[in-house]
Amino acid sequence: MTRIFVRVAAFALLACAGCNENNNLLLGRVQADVGSHRVVVTDCYRTKVPAPERMQNGDFHYMPCRDAEVWIRGDQLTVNGRPYGHLEPRDGILVDHGVVSINRGTKQE
Repeated sequence: MTRIFVRVAAFALLACAGCNENNNLLLGRVQADVGSHRVVVTDCYRTKVPAPERMQNGDFHYMPCRDAEVWIRGDQLTVNGRPYGHLEPRDGILVDHGVVSINRGTKQE
């Protein structure tokens, strides 16, 4: 019984170590502000997520997981090489198991 408790406690500590306001390892959800947009990616189970990058030309690149690569070039959104069109300032972006949604006018919470 004690061994099981120790294993569960160890797992909980490790899982919580990978959780913060921008990364929830238990739910597999990461988020970051990329320019004026909140980008949320699900099905991403990483303890450490790289921050979004602003390129010298002003484009933004965010790749929190191997299967979620987000580019914002000017006002154009591309996810995993596929264009999703025009973004307005403060549009929220959700990449949910590979399905991309744009929440117009408000950052995705």
